[in-house]
Amino acid sequence: MNYLNLNQHPVQLSFYKDRTNEFVEIYHAHQGMELLYVHDGYGTAIVEQQIFEMSPGTLIYFKPFQLHRIRINAEAGKPYIRSLFVFEPTVLDEAFAPFPALRAFLGTLWKDPLAPQLFRSPEPEKTEALLRTYLPLLAQPSAELLLEEQLLFLTAFVHHWKTVADLSMQSSPAPLKASSTAEKVMAWVEAHYMEPFSLDLLAQEVHLSPNHVSAVFRQSVGSSITEYLAARRIRQACWLLKSGDMSVQDIGQAVGLGNFSYFCQLFKKHVGMTPNRFKRQPNAAPGRT
Repeated sequence: MNYLNLNQHPVQLSFYKDRTNEFVEIYHAHQGMELLYVHDGYGTAIVEQQIFEMSPGTLIYFKPFQLHRIRINAEAGKPYIRSLFVFEPTVLDEAFAPFPALRAFLGTLWKDPLAPQLFRSPEPEKTEALLRTYLPLLAQPSAELLLEEQLLFLTAFVHHWKTVADLSMQSSPAPLKASSTAEKVMAWVEAHYMEPFSLDLLAQEVHLSPNHVSAVFRQSVGSSITEYLAARRIRQACWLLKSGDMSVQDIGQAVGLGNFSYFCQLFKKHVGMTPNRFKRQPNAAPGRT
């Protein structure tokens, strides 16, 4: 995983990025909040033990440190073009202070575990027009005005999606019906990731053979169960390293990796540094989609 540090500058915006030929599917999380808007292409987003369809006009957001994965449907023959806006939510929350309804909407997306995480624009042309309006203003602002222009854009963008969400906030988009087995697997991992892994026990829980459940999960999610489990464990280890005083060895035990040497090896493979070094970093967080 790469690193996205928002402590130096709390907002990073990326417009109309064509990721078709350079996309890497990984489980990851971010220090800040992420808004991902799809202009072209199709795929799926795996987040909170659910799988959602992504298509043009889709906005999906990820909360701070929320484990997620984007999978592109290359067979659709379409390029994958997205805009990605990552920011420290406390900074945007402060900027929204004069706008109580907008601030409440941001707070719902940021902190409500039951809030829907994906919206579909009924009029994508309005979203495109908004982005095109702000692009020139964000192209070459002075260093002194950069954050101000970015926050003004995010204010307009979040307000735009609030109007969309006001129409659909009562119901979350339905996950893919074909993903029910994969979602059961992810729910099982969420409940048992801190324990030694047993594919046989998992298979019994979802009433399938070990080989079948492994094949269904890979087909639906695009990775193996053990890859997902490792990402979930490392994400929790990152959180514990940054939010408490537990020793590195105790954290390995807490996330189901009792072999200290293997825990350090797996952590470095996923994060790019040892757990001890990560703990000393100033609020670093895994990198972005």
